[in-house]
Amino acid sequence: MITLIIFSFLSFLLGIILSFTAYKFRSQEDPIVEIVNELLPQSQCAQCGYSGCYPYAKAIVENSEKINKCIPGGTDLISAISSVLSIEVPEKNLIITHKKQKNNTVLINESNCVGCSKCASFCPVDAIVGAPNFIHTVLQEFCTGCNICLLHCPTNCIEIKKETYEE
Repeated sequence: MITLIIFSFLSFLLGIILSFTAYKFRSQEDPIVEIVNELLPQSQCAQCGYSGCYPYAKAIVENSEKINKCIPGGTDLISAISSVLSIEVPEKNLIITHKKQKNNTVLINESNCVGCSKCASFCPVDAIVGAPNFIHTVLQEFCTGCNICLLHCPTNCIEIKKETYEE
């Protein structure tokens, strides 16, 4: 019983110390960066040229980065960020840094697909559909060609086919 009381007291004391240190040494993040980060779609697709949504939000606020680089966010995001930052909406709607090639098609080889769903869980725009333990497929109209699914497929059944057209 005494052991329980001692550990309870120590836990309470350490909780107070942790609370004080968290308050005293909290990070001073810019609240505007947090607001812009909440507006971003959080797909972490890196199509804007940054490693994720938070670094892009930080660059927008601190380095005056262009606000029209987020492809999944679309034009609604551009107008929302411009209203938060009180800046004009840029003339160019979206700057697409990683364009999907017009003649490229992302395909899943059905004979090798084991239905692990790893590709679908990592797809930032949800262009891969399928149920676990069943064959998956790519919705071409939503696929941006970011190739993140290629990196996470354990059976290498995802491939990019280049189609050539003769005119």
